[in-house]
Amino acid sequence: MARNVYFSFHYQRDIFRVQTVRNAWVCYPSNRHAGYFDHGLWEEAKTKGAAVIRKMIDEGMQQTGVTVVLIGAETASRQWVDYEIRRSIELGKGLVGIRINNIDSMGRGIDYAGTNPFNAYGPHSGNSLRTAYEVPIYDWIHDQGYRNFGAWVEAAAVRAGR
Repeated sequence: MARNVYFSFHYQRDIFRVQTVRNAWVCYPSNRHAGYFDHGLWEEAKTKGAAVIRKMIDEGMQQTGVTVVLIGAETASRQWVDYEIRRSIELGKGLVGIRINNIDSMGRGIDYAGTNPFNAYGPHSGNSLRTAYEVPIYDWIHDQGYRNFGAWVEAAAVRAGR
């Protein structure tokens, strides 16, 4: 079954790696139907302030059942990634993490693996907003994301009861 997906990621550092994932979903029928903000929308929203960014994110999530957090070197420290994870938990969306640091970025090589952004929402986090289950994290390269992305999204939806 095709699922509507919201992508969460650190735009400035990881956009080229994100494009690799996005292009794979476009090429494989089982990976279609995903939400994605292009550069122009994101840059325009940033100039208008936090309320506009929150509104853009909330609207982007409306028709989705799963949030895919594309994890790069600095993803866990990004304010808007944190907001997207929080909103996904509040809305009962499926969650899955995919490490993208091993994707070559425009010939500049791979990056270091960043911190797990879901650590702040685990059962021992002390955070009042917690995930109801442990969020699986895959590596795009080592776990063959090109082939398995659709199955990862489907499993996340099922775990969330969607």
